[in-house]
Amino acid sequence: MRTAPGTSEAATESRTASSTACIQAAGCAITAMGVKEVSSATKNVTARPRIPHDTRLSTECGAKIAMPRATLRLVAQRVFVTGSTGFVGKHVARALLAQGFLVRCLVRPGSEHDLKGFASIDRVPGDVLEPDGLTPSIEGCAAIVHLVGIIREQPSRGVTFERLHAQATRNMLELARKAGVPRYVQMSALGTRPGARAHYHRTKWEAEEAVRASGLDWTIFRPSIIFGRGDAFVSVLARVIKRLPFVPVLGTGRYRLQPIPVEQVAEGFARAIRMPAAVRQTYDVAGPAPYAFVDLLDEIARALGRARARKLHVPLGPVRLVTRGLEWLPFYPISSDQLTMLEEESVTDPSRFFADLGLQPEPLAVGLRRMLGHS
Repeated sequence: MRTAPGTSEAATESRTASSTACIQAAGCAITAMGVKEVSSATKNVTARPRIPHDTRLSTECGAKIAMPRATLRLVAQRVFVTGSTGFVGKHVARALLAQGFLVRCLVRPGSEHDLKGFASIDRVPGDVLEPDGLTPSIEGCAAIVHLVGIIREQPSRGVTFERLHAQATRNMLELARKAGVPRYVQMSALGTRPGARAHYHRTKWEAEEAVRASGLDWTIFRPSIIFGRGDAFVSVLARVIKRLPFVPVLGTGRYRLQPIPVEQVAEGFARAIRMPAAVRQTYDVAGPAPYAFVDLLDEIARALGRARARKLHVPLGPVRLVTRGLEWLPFYPISSDQLTMLEEESVTDPSRFFADLGLQPEPLAVGLRRMLGHS
């Protein structure tokens, strides 16, 4: 994803969307690369005038007949997307276009190149933390898809969970009400709940509560690990397995994760907009089966054509102590919050997500082979 204003961009997207927090905790720690989920909370300069009516076609719109010759006039629905320049955001934009939607993306001025290849989308300069002036760009849209989030705070630069999770969500909800947009889809995270140990999850819950109280036709998605080419987790692990003699593993490595391909997450977002059954529903999103981290490493190794991944276990206690003293440094690769989420695991029963949205679960091995190019 794109960084929030003032946030450095890692060599990644979605994160992590958006990927989830435990993804980044494991990935950052074992690679010591400081990979961070980044936000697409973009910087607003001036509100751009509404674009002219777009005549691209949608297969789900009504026909208008004119005599003497019958002609079909179709009007496509437009969706406003935040966080569109990130890993998950780009896939969501593609899925929306494939479903016949028109896509309008909120982007930071100068970052349009991050959407290279998306000639058919509309780009609007702006910032989810500075919503004034965005209403005209949202009017006429059928839905808002809000993907912005961060995995780690930088308080000295104004990059905090409270601002980028809770306040940004409240801003987008208020814009939806002002612009008369009825449909709202929110990216949250697996493990979000009231009273969570991790500040990340508590602010995600605060954002969810604002969505549920909005009065809009909302849907919330809570993903576990989201993987695919260019992600900030599996791609990094694959490089470590290929280049280093072993992979460092925090503790026993038996904490479980439940990876899901980014294509299925994106398709879920796109389908939910037109699906009445998804309205006012919260979906836990994950692959069909959980994997201990050490077993996930071996699955990645097999997708690369190797028998297994060689591992070096690092005691979690000393890592936790060092992290408490050094996590404030921008280059330190992990935070105490991330360690907490890692220990809590990231697993769920995703059957309702697949059933309601008409998706078929894909085995992890199949997705890894497609991603890493090995059959």
